[in-house]
Amino acid sequence: MDTMTPAQRSERMALIRSSNTRPEIAVRRLVHSMGYRFRLHGKDLPGRPDLVFKSRLKVIFVHGCFWHLHRNCTNNRPPKSRLEYWKPKLERNATRDREARQKLRKMGWDALVIWECQIADRS
Repeated sequence: MDTMTPAQRSERMALIRSSNTRPEIAVRRLVHSMGYRFRLHGKDLPGRPDLVFKSRLKVIFVHGCFWHLHRNCTNNRPPKSRLEYWKPKLERNATRDREARQKLRKMGWDALVIWECQIADRS
């Protein structure tokens, strides 16, 4: 049973990064070492892609398996408590991701999603 107070849980959750995560930095290093240059966190594009290759009309999203509901992944373990809060939140994330990729496609961009578990042993 979880003995954390709501304040402790809030403090712990505040430490989780949304950008510049280890998996994201690992992908950036790899792509840069291959000679590609890119912009970070495209604020003017749907979904704020992690890496933006503007001249090529390509973007890369680096998703955490838990936060973006990577199906059939061992890192995507459902929360044990407060399911009424977490389930809709995580499903909204996955829906928002799909919608962002669809919008990008309509704008002529190609999107690649790299999952945290695909680079876990490389980061």
